[in-house]
Amino acid sequence: MNIIIIGAGRVGESVAESLASEQNDITVIDTDRHRLASLQNRMELRGVVGNGIEPSVLKEAGAEDADMLISCASLDETNLVACKIAHALFNIQTRIARVRSAEFADRSPLMGLQGFAVDEVICPEESLTTYIRKLIEYPEALQVLEFSQQRVSLIGVRAVEGGAMVRRSISELPQVASDLPMRIVGIYRPDNLGTDRQVLCDGDTRIEAGDEVFVVAANEHIRRVLDALRRRDEPVRRVMIAGGGRVGLRLARHISRDCEVKIIEANPARCEYLSTQLTSDTLVLQGDTTDEDLLEDENVRETDLFLALTNEDEDNIMACLLAKRMGARRVLALINRRAYADLVQGQGTQIDIAISPSQAVIGELLAHVRRGDVAAVHSLRRGAAEVLEAVARGDRKSSRVVGRRIDELPLPAGTQIGAIVRDVHVPGDEAIAKEVIIPHHDTVIQADDHVVVFVPRKRLVRQVEKLFQVGASFFG
Repeated sequence: MNIIIIGAGRVGESVAESLASEQNDITVIDTDRHRLASLQNRMELRGVVGNGIEPSVLKEAGAEDADMLISCASLDETNLVACKIAHALFNIQTRIARVRSAEFADRSPLMGLQGFAVDEVICPEESLTTYIRKLIEYPEALQVLEFSQQRVSLIGVRAVEGGAMVRRSISELPQVASDLPMRIVGIYRPDNLGTDRQVLCDGDTRIEAGDEVFVVAANEHIRRVLDALRRRDEPVRRVMIAGGGRVGLRLARHISRDCEVKIIEANPARCEYLSTQLTSDTLVLQGDTTDEDLLEDENVRETDLFLALTNEDEDNIMACLLAKRMGARRVLALINRRAYADLVQGQGTQIDIAISPSQAVIGELLAHVRRGDVAAVHSLRRGAAEVLEAVARGDRKSSRVVGRRIDELPLPAGTQIGAIVRDVHVPGDEAIAKEVIIPHHDTVIQADDHVVVFVPRKRLVRQVEKLFQVGASFFG
């Protein structure tokens, strides 16, 4: 696919890195030639120096032959105008804009062809807020990713001693939790060097304490799935946020009704602004997020969740390490650099969860890049794995999956089908209900099923996509 990316900032860089690794033709437009040169030295892509809203610059970037435009410049205005020009002058089929303002929702009439001609709006700050809110709701989890309009979730959890499934094989699951429909789709186990390696996920595999386990289940069963793999944590009631930027402000607004929230912000002017935007129940503190005395005075030792959400990776890491050492129950760091995230999160480290702004939003983009009928994509393990929601189309003659049992599908090694969401016609009712099926080896996939597929290595995604592509000439 021929893709133009406007903006070589943190989001644009991460998007370019993810898409370039999938053998797409990537062109990045930015006004900073040094930043572009740095990207070109590390990735196989083309850089064009200039303003992305200028038709001549877009033409130089190959807009006449482009399949997709992703505009992630720092200003909303730039991204919206770029999409309009891409449609009006170059007829680029798919146009995606990063927009921070809540005034420009993706379903707003302003986004239509008569407006800014934006097909999809992405907002990393909102994606991060949603991601973190799920971790607050389920404090035992490392990830909670939703599919099929919030009917199914993939849950990532670190197994600990005391869980019902720990030290048992996967084949024993029906005996341990006979009425709990769930499917374990991936297990990663730390080796002697502290690096997680994938473990073969079959009936004989035993779950050990310390394993990072990925489970697919219907949303109503998330709590019981977590209980099967580890002891239940106390609910999150006291939250301390280091950094009052866009993410910190959005998150505080969402959780202030259910949690006691404190925000630490270094900039005095920003503190005044935060005070005007938040309720009186939220305490805004002006100070350094790595100030030990400040954290001590604010009882960080009694904090259920400490979140470091500033724009500086190093400050976030140090603030989390300090808060953890001082007694915070759980700490989460916002980290842009993938190497840092790999280094600080995992078994034996002091930071419980490291999240990347780009990885929180990259799935929204990948759904547009994937071949076949893909409804949703989530990136796992900082881009190393994926879980996608593919729609089975066609019939047995035109499809490689419709009308076939799970054990008949030529799935790549380690790939698992975690759940199927199927339309169910209710007798005497015009409405169509949705049924969540946790499949077995003999489950048959039907037309229009939404299939949640766990792919352990990104290079295998293309094979999964081909399975779900409908071909008129296929008569397998």
